[in-house]
Amino acid sequence: MADAPPEITALLRGIAKGSKQAEAALVPLVYAELRRLARRLMSRERGNHTLQTTALVHEAYLRLAKPGGGSWKDREHFFAVAATVMRRVLVDHARAVRAQKRGGGVLPVDGPEPSISLDQPEQILAVDAALSRLAELDERQARIVELRFFAGMTTEEVAEALHISSRTVKREWQLARAWLYGELA
Repeated sequence: MADAPPEITALLRGIAKGSKQAEAALVPLVYAELRRLARRLMSRERGNHTLQTTALVHEAYLRLAKPGGGSWKDREHFFAVAATVMRRVLVDHARAVRAQKRGGGVLPVDGPEPSISLDQPEQILAVDAALSRLAELDERQARIVELRFFAGMTTEEVAEALHISSRTVKREWQLARAWLYGELA
């Protein structure tokens, strides 16, 4: 996320004021970063997943670009919101898969967490529900999980996005993972 932060922030503020030129200038600057986030996320998916990286980026951007949705504080806030939107896209996709009784492979999770199987979309929905419960208990931990797991951000990127230290991110990530593991076990 090292693409000219002040320029992106200025364009986001222009969009908030209704500037179409700012929106047109923003797309090429954020598209590569959104693809990188989506690629990281999709690298955990099975190879024949019906939702491709480009589709995830486009769907997320369409949701981000909805009228009235452009009230981002800065580039970090924009990418944090993008991570949340990507999570919602994947949850919506899991619901559609479950509704159509289609399945797939496994989404492996690094570390001791259980794997999330996409051939059982109920597991994706269980993670979403558990993450929503975690948000009620600790909003920051839920945001850290969202950014680390769904957006594939590094500890340092999460720290930058949430304006906290890397040590805090590591500590909160461990606590949140343990809590989620207990909820999903």
